[in-house]
Amino acid sequence: MKILAIETATTWQSVAILEDDRILATHEQEADGVQGSLLLPAIDRLFSQSGLALGDLSGLACSIGPGSFTGIRVGLATCLGLRGATGLPLTLVPTLEAMASSLEAAPGPVCPLLVSRRGEMYWAIFRWTEAGRFDRVVDEQVGSPEAFAQSLTEPTLVFGAGWSSMESEIRAALPASVTVTVGPPHVFKPSAIHVARIGLEQLRRGKIAGAPVMPLYVQRTEAEIQYERSGGMSPVARRRQRVETKVAERLARGRRRSPLRDP
Repeated sequence: MKILAIETATTWQSVAILEDDRILATHEQEADGVQGSLLLPAIDRLFSQSGLALGDLSGLACSIGPGSFTGIRVGLATCLGLRGATGLPLTLVPTLEAMASSLEAAPGPVCPLLVSRRGEMYWAIFRWTEAGRFDRVVDEQVGSPEAFAQSLTEPTLVFGAGWSSMESEIRAALPASVTVTVGPPHVFKPSAIHVARIGLEQLRRGKIAGAPVMPLYVQRTEAEIQYERSGGMSPVARRRQRVETKVAERLARGRRRSPLRDP
């Protein structure tokens, strides 16, 4: 089973194609504010590297947040456009869950942290059980470093950009009875590889996104709320239409290699 996974919930853009547990191609780059111009070329690069085409895939996986509103919008709209043009099934993977899954079989609670707006952060807490199951202990939250620190009740492994940015504030607010351990540097950035692995498991279980599809914002931007209330087409819908049209045109031309690249 082959899957294309997209991770754009932060400024770090990651895409990957996996066949079951085997990584066929991956590409990562800093893309702060320019995911819209970098994502399709990055996906096209994966197909060139792997020698595959969209028709060779079994499905798509997309990280749905929480995180950057712009990044989530670009990633999700691109996946929706690919799904609309090809009919491939789409799976949706919470960003913090994919990050936490990178620390397989870690003892104790695992808590990825991402930066939110206005000095706040996103977090969720997970735990690996003795049976090897990955359980969600605390759902996605948003709040101040102090609120996060006070929510901890036992020693916890923490990592991610939220920790890097707000370590001093978190440590200052930690209860005396709670300690934190910092995860290894290679797990601090979200990876499409872990989005793909969760997506593959969802595909095997038949857990497929229907319609409508909503990002996991936790907190929504006021601009998006007002735009939807006005009856206009959302940025997600506009980009989805552009991607779907572009891919459909190339598929109609029978272009197997580099299916997303402009002539």
